[in-house]
Amino acid sequence: MSQRRIILASGSPRRKELLTHMGVDFEVIPSDFDERLDDSRTPEAVAKELGLGKALTVAKKYPDAIVIGSDSIVTIDGKQLGKPADIEEARDILKMLAGKCNVVSCSLAVICLAEQFQEVDVENADVYFKPYDELAAEAYLRTGDWADKAGGYGVQNGADVFIEYIDGSYDTVLGLPTAKLAKILQQFDYQARPAKPVPPSGLRFKQVQIV
Repeated sequence: MSQRRIILASGSPRRKELLTHMGVDFEVIPSDFDERLDDSRTPEAVAKELGLGKALTVAKKYPDAIVIGSDSIVTIDGKQLGKPADIEEARDILKMLAGKCNVVSCSLAVICLAEQFQEVDVENADVYFKPYDELAAEAYLRTGDWADKAGGYGVQNGADVFIEYIDGSYDTVLGLPTAKLAKILQQFDYQARPAKPVPPSGLRFKQVQIV
């Protein structure tokens, strides 16, 4: 029996890169699911709902496929942060993050309707920022990298200079818990492996990254 096709229900280049490193063939079909934050609920619950919504929207069109959905929410002081609308909002967010810990909640939803399979999980990572450095922040803002990032920063593309250390998995911060995903795909007889992305040199972790 041939393996089922794998669909990533996200247009995120970071998720695409992580899934590529897992060694499986897949295609990208971004979901048009409406994403909304909700501070009245936990970020974990919201991230799971959004990841599942993305996956289910695509899975209904491709019921025989294994569909992967994911969503990342950055939270600080109980406030959920989405993608900044413009550079001014990105600047305000960086000021808010400086010298504090923010939590990245990254969900993973895998659905195969033909197999009546559905699994949804979420993983957290604590990201500790250094005190605010205006010059470094302005240099990063000029790159435009903040534009499509939850919380207004991408640790792999220059925002690592703001970070004191990370307590959690690096691929969770990037946007896809690949160790969890590898175990799920192995149930479908895929020889998937955790992505093990290499962090920027100098970026510190509170715990050893073992996946």
